[in-house]
Amino acid sequence: MADLSGRLAHAVRHFWRTRTTQAKKQGATTGKKDSGARSAVTGGAQMDGFVELVRALLVEEGIPKASVHCERSLELPGYFRPQKEWDLVVVVDGRLLATIEFKSQVGPSFGNNYNNRTEEALGNATDMLTAYREGAFKPSSRPWLGYFFLLEESPASGSPVAVKEPHFAVFPEFLGASYAKRYEILLTKLVRERLYDATCLLLSPANQGARGVYHEPNPEVGFRNFVASLLGRAGAYIKTREGT
Repeated sequence: MADLSGRLAHAVRHFWRTRTTQAKKQGATTGKKDSGARSAVTGGAQMDGFVELVRALLVEEGIPKASVHCERSLELPGYFRPQKEWDLVVVVDGRLLATIEFKSQVGPSFGNNYNNRTEEALGNATDMLTAYREGAFKPSSRPWLGYFFLLEESPASGSPVAVKEPHFAVFPEFLGASYAKRYEILLTKLVRERLYDATCLLLSPANQGARGVYHEPNPEVGFRNFVASLLGRAGAYIKTREGT
């Protein structure tokens, strides 16, 4: 994993520069921008730098490039729905090795989006793991499941958020927690509850992100831990495949 920090910074730069380019293109084409930050979101591709980085690391570990799907053939069966399209899927020798979801959130609407992202992350993992339990991916062993998230670092995402407790008390870790802290709690619990094998949370400010500026609030859900877990699974499979 040579120069992992530099490669990650390059992906962060791609994220912010792509958002800016898409917003400008849409404004020039339509004469107006979508409400809020939607003009940058509707173009897609902001997360491609992170996806490509993870694919490159898998290939460097020995996974055939053709087995790492991130442009097409991304649909996998679910249990509560027919299928879901993931962001990166690794299928080697007919076995599902890993699948990863890449998400981001940029202000100003952190509140509603936080709730949506939380429900989405929980639902996707539950659907995937139940489908595995019911034999959807035979002859695969339990696939490695990852969740990568980039959050805009800003006063709005870093300020304490009030909670409402009309009937029962919320868990104490949420008291006074900002949206950034709430995401850190979420991603940590997703791993500790074994819904995901690894998660990653990056914070990056909009005014410096185009220069590759980011930080990781908690090493437990940092990028190095994330890829170490993924590549550990990939490396173990490669050794088994080669009979070593």
